[in-house]
Amino acid sequence: MNLQSVPLPDDSGHDIDPKSFAFLSRLVREEAGIVLNDSKKSLVVSRLAKRLRDLGMDTFAEYCDHLGGHGGRDEVQNLISLMTTNVTRFFREGHHFAALRNDILPGLIDRARHGGSVRIWSAGCSSGQEPYSIAISVLELEPNIARFDLRILATDIDLAMVDKGRKGEYPASSAEDIPEKTLKTHFRQDASSPGMIRMVDEVRSLVTFAPLNLLHDWPMKGRFDVIFCRNTVIYFDGETQSALWARFADQLNPGGHLFVGHSERVAGPAQAKFTANGITQYQLRSA
Repeated sequence: MNLQSVPLPDDSGHDIDPKSFAFLSRLVREEAGIVLNDSKKSLVVSRLAKRLRDLGMDTFAEYCDHLGGHGGRDEVQNLISLMTTNVTRFFREGHHFAALRNDILPGLIDRARHGGSVRIWSAGCSSGQEPYSIAISVLELEPNIARFDLRILATDIDLAMVDKGRKGEYPASSAEDIPEKTLKTHFRQDASSPGMIRMVDEVRSLVTFAPLNLLHDWPMKGRFDVIFCRNTVIYFDGETQSALWARFADQLNPGGHLFVGHSERVAGPAQAKFTANGITQYQLRSA
């Protein structure tokens, strides 16, 4: 690779040479499905500037050579992590959790009580607030759910976010909007880390965290009753979005539910398989 060398800027300007930006855009799209058009140049520079300085590199061309060379594979994961937007909070988009608690979970929990299995997937779980919000919703309806076969899978492409989710530790400020009763029941002050709170074991035990790239193979053999994939697909191009909606449809049980982000809509061939039954909420039509 012979990329033009442009010095690394001191701040988040647009100082990245066209070939380096094209290389990074192509790599991020191939690896994670994220589309980086020209309007994202300043974002790329601002998110990568510190990383390049940490690596002792002066130009984006150097960084691209490193990514494409021997041993660059590990750095690709760092690149993807830096390009991934991880904005989340507990019970985000509350209408989804109201629908989950009021309309969906009662039937699923009843099935579990009668010996059936229930599977819920938080795809693009970020640092774990979404799957833990699902787990809390379950426990508030059935405190003894551990006796039954209900499990929540939480996946994300960002390994650092998966690790954070497994730990289940968050700044106390992140729970300021949670009702007092819920806070006292499902969170604990972390004595070893002032200002931090920790999910109680009953919540954490319901959730299994694992790394997963949505563009690659999905190893799960069973189907799900509910899938949350919110504010993730929006970063993909239309063709990739359509393919993912179809894959989600294939991964749901008949009558299963799909929750998407506030600016996302199911489109493409999969649209015929779903019925919209709420705000950015879909139900798979029974065959």
